[in-house]
Amino acid sequence: MNVSERVALVTGGSRGIGKAIVFALAKAGAKVAFVYQSNQEAADQIVTDLTSQGHEVYAIKADVSQKSEADAAIENVVSKWGRLDILVNNAGIIRDKLVLAMSAEEWHEVINTNLSSVFNFCQAAIRPMMSNRFGRIVNMSSVAADFSNPGQANYAASKAGIEGFSRCLATEYAKRGITVNCVAPGFIETDMTVAVVNAAGDKVKNSIPVKRLGKPEDIANAVLFLASEESSYITGQVLKVDGGLTLGGMG
Repeated sequence: MNVSERVALVTGGSRGIGKAIVFALAKAGAKVAFVYQSNQEAADQIVTDLTSQGHEVYAIKADVSQKSEADAAIENVVSKWGRLDILVNNAGIIRDKLVLAMSAEEWHEVINTNLSSVFNFCQAAIRPMMSNRFGRIVNMSSVAADFSNPGQANYAASKAGIEGFSRCLATEYAKRGITVNCVAPGFIETDMTVAVVNAAGDKVKNSIPVKRLGKPEDIANAVLFLASEESSYITGQVLKVDGGLTLGGMG
């Protein structure tokens, strides 16, 4: 999959799925910047690991929910490398509670971090992509957009919103050489899912047809394809990477 010499920006890139995406893009030949919010030690380690292998990568500290910081991050990348070809909106959080127990703050925190950040970065990235008549935008959704569990109203709403937003954006800019797609992970071995998986035990694995949890690299490989030249005729789509979890529903 060809991303050689492309310039990429990944949000939420310091751990889990985001970290795997940064590594996949860098090892496939892209110059990669990634956004992190607070864990500078983890970010510095990624930069050290990849630059020692000869890859061009650097970290940007930013709050993805803030439009001004998203604008600055995009400007930073374009100033450094002269262009932006690939944007991966991966940053996300969970604040699970039943609706009656959910505070307005918990609702808005999830919506702003998961959904508004996608608008923030996409709007900032579209102009430099239009200038080059090339762009690959991959937005991280979730199977929760279609099959949600109790306590995830804010999370499910944010992910469903990402999918609707991505379809509109794909329609608006397809003629400019920009594709916009979503990847929807199922149960992946990350810090965000460990509590759910530990509580449910083998029930989770048994609900997945391939009988295993996904790895961050499984998602990274899907993102790498959608970011590549080989995906040029795919736009406005949602690729579920869930081991078949949603084939029979999640209930």
